[in-house]
Amino acid sequence: MGHSAGLRAGTRYAFSRQHRKKGMIALGTYMKTYRVGDIVDIKANGAVQKGMPHKVYHGKTGIIYNVTKSAVGVIVSKKVGNRYLEKRVNVRVEHIAKSRSRDEFINRVKSNAQRRRDAKEKGESVQLKRQPVGPRPSTTVDFSEIESLAPQPYDTHI
Repeated sequence: MGHSAGLRAGTRYAFSRQHRKKGMIALGTYMKTYRVGDIVDIKANGAVQKGMPHKVYHGKTGIIYNVTKSAVGVIVSKKVGNRYLEKRVNVRVEHIAKSRSRDEFINRVKSNAQRRRDAKEKGESVQLKRQPVGPRPSTTVDFSEIESLAPQPYDTHI
């Protein structure tokens, strides 16, 4: 029997709505402001078929290069053969979400600036580089009370 290779083949779970997330799309989805240069994740919403990205872009992260009334243009890297090509995809706002990939970096930059200011006020030097987690501290095991365990004999009497 043949296998369909249509546009939405293999998207049974990728494009389905999550449990308890079916129905009307939240208004916050339409209220978000997107600017050129924002990093966004492409997450196709099965409830809206208009402006839906192709299945190969589902789950990809890209940078916005164009903003229109109800859609945005996103630059995404796509692996083709042995190289990555820069693809430009136009997607409606229902199918994208702001990426949180840089949140940790931005928070670290802010905390480092605050630590640098605090250290400058005190006249100290501060180490800002992240250090790898070292080995755990050593512990000693106390063998003063040794308890030997032996199996209980099997008893058939009730």
